Amino acid sequence: MEGRCAVETWAQFGFSGRSYKVKILCGFGTDVLICTGTEEIYVFSKRERKITTVLLLPAAVNDLVGNQDKQLIYVACRSGVYRVNLQFLLHRDQSSQADASSSPAELKISQECLVVGADEVSSLLLVGSVLLTLCQRDASWLLTLYKTPKQTASTSHKEFGSFHLPVASAVDCGAAESNRGPRKGSVLICIHSGDVEASSSSNASAESTVAQDHFHLEPLLFKLLFGVEAALAKSPVILCGLPDGRLCFLPLRLPGSRLRVLHSLEQPVCFVGASVVTETGHAQCLVAAGEQGRVALIKTDKAGSEGGSAVAAFTEGCVPGPVWCGCMDKSCFYYSTGADLLRLDLSEGSFARESKERGEETSGTTAAALQSPSSLNVCRVIALAEPACSTAGDVQLLGVSARGQLQRICLPAGRVDEGSSKLSSTQVSRSVRDLLSAIGDVCERASVLKTVIKSKNQFLRLLNHAVSVSFLLMADTTTDLPIKEKPIRCHFETSWSRLLQKDSLSLVCFLHNSSPFVLERGWTLSITVSPLSYSSSPAGESSSTNFSFPFHDLRPGQTFEASLPIAAAGDASFPMTVSCSLIFSLSSLLGEEEVAASFAGLQSSCISLPLSTLTVDWLHALQLNSPTATHKMATVQPSSAAADSIQTFLSSRQLRCGGRTNRGGESAAKPEPEKYSASVWVSSEIVRDTLKPKKSSNLDAKESIRDPEDLCLSLLERLLSEDTEGVKMGCQGDKIALSTSVAHARGPNGAAMKLTVKEINVGEEESTDKEATIEVQIESSSLAAVCGLHHAVLRRIQTLLQSATEKAASTKNVQILGLRRALQRAEIQQSQISGAFGEVVSTVQRDRLLLSVYQELRRNPLLIV
Repeated sequence: MEGRCAVETWAQFGFSGRSYKVKILCGFGTDVLICTGTEEIYVFSKRERKITTVLLLPAAVNDLVGNQDKQLIYVACRSGVYRVNLQFLLHRDQSSQADASSSPAELKISQECLVVGADEVSSLLLVGSVLLTLCQRDASWLLTLYKTPKQTASTSHKEFGSFHLPVASAVDCGAAESNRGPRKGSVLICIHSGDVEASSSSNASAESTVAQDHFHLEPLLFKLLFGVEAALAKSPVILCGLPDGRLCFLPLRLPGSRLRVLHSLEQPVCFVGASVVTETGHAQCLVAAGEQGRVALIKTDKAGSEGGSAVAAFTEGCVPGPVWCGCMDKSCFYYSTGADLLRLDLSEGSFARESKERGEETSGTTAAALQSPSSLNVCRVIALAEPACSTAGDVQLLGVSARGQLQRICLPAGRVDEGSSKLSSTQVSRSVRDLLSAIGDVCERASVLKTVIKSKNQFLRLLNHAVSVSFLLMADTTTDLPIKEKPIRCHFETSWSRLLQKDSLSLVCFLHNSSPFVLERGWTLSITVSPLSYSSSPAGESSSTNFSFPFHDLRPGQTFEASLPIAAAGDASFPMTVSCSLIFSLSSLLGEEEVAASFAGLQSSCISLPLSTLTVDWLHALQLNSPTATHKMATVQPSSAAADSIQTFLSSRQLRCGGRTNRGGESAAKPEPEKYSASVWVSSEIVRDTLKPKKSSNLDAKESIRDPEDLCLSLLERLLSEDTEGVKMGCQGDKIALSTSVAHARGPNGAAMKLTVKEINVGEEESTDKEATIEVQIESSSLAAVCGLHHAVLRRIQTLLQSATEKAASTKNVQILGLRRALQRAEIQQSQISGAFGEVVSTVQRDRLLLSVYQELRRNPLLIV
């Protein structure tokens, strides 16, 4: 039956979490020193039940040891070893009695207390007047011995020996890496022989130090483990437990001694001690525990050899792990797994009783007995001090929890099943109190586990949705589906707005979710806008711009809308390429701290899923002039008419003022800017087959198709309002109602433009076989505007050709004549270009010549049939 224990919280420290550098140091009367792995060491008074002093060290503390007689402690920090005299704490005790409510005194330890300048010392041990430090230097472990001064006022610590041990490869912790508790860098203890009491000097040295790191081993086992020379010399032996699993020893006072390996646990050593103490005070068992639960018991086997001589028996087994911390009393090993505090009875009587119950031999039951420790129902303990036994026989442990609480843990005396059948009322009350405390601990652990499981289930559900969406979008990349048929798609609308007397073009993105999945936390819509053709800046920077729009909870059938500015008035960087993608970030789903703790290396990882790449051209960016829209003219309000009259009046006044000014100056009028133009010819038959022209009430459908004016008007409306590759003009393009096939507009660079659609006949002048052709003509004083709009019109015509039906070429002769004329013009233009680059001409003349060739190419296009 499992025992019950009472837990009493004494103090709360300012930290939480698991740290392998937490240590409790007792042996200074009623004061207890607690180091938490930070720069602070807390001094707790058992008598006052509060923290009386806080020592502030220059760096984080790795370890500390103490000398009770001299009231000294040695503290290992990253910057060296400091010695602190605790006598001033007594004065602090006396002064605090007058004011019981005073806060803890903070005492800063200066560099004057530095006695050893070694960096990164992981463990300390004080054996009489010898201070030992253990640290790792490059590829070896270094154990250094220092002589401490007899007088406390002196700070001189002379090094008189050092020992090296090569570093072995780190043990593979495997899957236990995420489950094990806090790991300590190394362990240092001192083993004395049982015969050491015969020597007064050795006895004095043993009593001068705090005894929780010192153990007395029976003489026979001491001799079997460390040799006859160490036993005869009565030399203390230093035991080192290393992170690579090795257990090493060094006879301290034996000439010519060196560090040697005693045993290997093949996992980091977290505790070394001795137990099974006899009436003479000698321990009969040496215990070493690894982080993952492997335990080595070293005892004397008097019947181990054939000759009957005794040998040292090494027994290995595994206890339920991991092992966070541990301590030992005369017969038991107490250790914490984080989830529970366990007690392992190491006495010979316990092993013999269990073997008798199981019907097994005692020699084969030690390893099996390690599998069944007793649970004490105390969780989240990360540090333990040496047990203390009360006068009533109860065992008391002092521990620190993961929440930063100093706790006194009272264990019941003896085994539960050995108690009397009749219990007193005091015992019953204590049992009930212990039971309620255990129930509270279990409920707290269950609540924490329930929260963790719920959080992990939520994370797995969101991650499953993210993976499903990823596979859905990756499957779309292998099929050429239209944009409107994709499960998750983007389409855009362009719109002009005016703010602070400045026009700007905005692009509105609509993300539509037609998939069966909900796009929850962690998703971001990323849109990259870049010119279709551009040159890098002189600094080598890209001219693309990226916009990110985080969103969440986008359910099936819903649409997410985002608006982004892409150009201001006067910007001629068109056409533009717009690439949109979905990005799933793990850090935004879990939080940066949780990702750094659980998924190291994935802080900046994300999944990018491309949706589509679209083009915004000059037709999308046009600003149509209002006089070309008849429906807007019919709905002009009186206020608008008045505003137009005022604008006309102001314009006339400006002209008059300008005339007066020019009378006294130059009277010559400014030359009009040069006009540029480009044309696209399309067969009327293709346009008639692919468009549905505007219907008239007095004409039937057949006659409406043959009407050239209606055909040109329908083509112009199609060019200005078509949803091309998922991009269309905003409300201006949706509600356009043109009265003629001529549109006046302003381009994104502010230039005035004219777009004309008319029907012409193409063919030889003397020939009667001429083709009815629709001509789309672009005119502007800006060459960049003509080129950009010509490119946009060609893209629209290309879309029309893709939907046109294939027919026999009825205009073969016309097209052959057109090709013959095009070849003749190409020969002439080729000779002009060769002459421009071959002859010695100025740069201005060369540019004019090339520009004339370019205009000639634009004015005489090929007929598209």
